Amino acid sequence: MTEPNRDRLTLAIFGASGATGRAAVAAARKRGHTVRAMHHTLPDDEGDDPQVTHLQADVLADDLSDRVRGVDAVISCLGVGNDPQTLLSPPPLYTEGTEAICDAMESADVKRLIVISASFVEAQDRGPIWFKLPAMTSLHLVFEQMAEMERNLKQREGIEWTAVRAGWLMEGAATDDYVVQANVIPEDLIRTRHADLADFMVRLAEDNDWLRATPAIARKEPPEASSPEAVLKEMTGG
Repeated sequence: MTEPNRDRLTLAIFGASGATGRAAVAAARKRGHTVRAMHHTLPDDEGDDPQVTHLQADVLADDLSDRVRGVDAVISCLGVGNDPQTLLSPPPLYTEGTEAICDAMESADVKRLIVISASFVEAQDRGPIWFKLPAMTSLHLVFEQMAEMERNLKQREGIEWTAVRAGWLMEGAATDDYVVQANVIPEDLIRTRHADLADFMVRLAEDNDWLRATPAIARKEPPEASSPEAVLKEMTGG
């Protein structure tokens, strides 16, 4: 496979309808890349950007080879919702979905993959006690899936993967002052903006940084963004 032109890439972005996925499409276009935006259900309004192609893709049922053939890198922004029913039995998007993407990439001779994981996969001691108890209780099945996904990726010798370990995700505009370090977020941080995560993932597609590694990303946010009321409201969907 020829080395891609890092100035102008073609990126396949799975989970393009979600908060991080939408931000990744925007970040990719801002940086001049062409996008194949993969949706479980196509949006009603696909916009008018000729450099964004919207495609329907069910990662748990479809052969994805044609969706990724010819791209320079794949960014997976797959994720599950926070509603209690989903968290009790989360669909295997991180495990079976990521495996399906990897199978398609190997079939299409695409090497670079960036996926979303979580800092809490490795370190569940981040944040105050009022945060840790409900977060780890409600999300432990999701974190188990992410851990299995990472183990599976380590077995893929033909995939140049990076699993980005985010903190507790939140809305907000992209910034240029997020913190990236190996494996776990800093002890005094718990929050990561969808837009910052998306920006970092797109930048990873442009270079060979953090290959077969698990960088962790977070940002110091105003106290009200990390208050018990704010975080617990997001956990319960209130």
